[in-house]
Amino acid sequence: QVQLVESGGGLVQPGGSLRLSCTASETIISSDPMSWYRQAPGKERKLVARIRSGRDPEVADSVRGRFAISRDNAKKTVYLQMNSLKPEDTAVYYCNVRENGVNYWGRGTLVTVSS
Repeated sequence: QVQLVESGGGLVQPGGSLRLSCTASETIISSDPMSWYRQAPGKERKLVARIRSGRDPEVADSVRGRFAISRDNAKKTVYLQMNSLKPEDTAVYYCNVRENGVNYWGRGTLVTVSS
């Protein structure tokens, strides 16, 4: 059972930056996707970005050009660099790993963009 722990959330002003991290409890095969989702209050959870070896990273249209996903397999960690943050980016951000057809989720980290 993979356990995922997110960190890096917090309060930031519009236009600011944050870097989220998610560390897995075990090594994730590079071909298995690691992703970031987010869920705003009253809305459904949506994919923000996904990364796996052999494919270009997937990034949602709403954050393309502002967010970037990266991965350090040796550290069992996936990152989400978020720049030019907007109030509409406010949400709980969840890390996801899909391994052997099973989805694993972290508990989430809250990102609040507000002045």
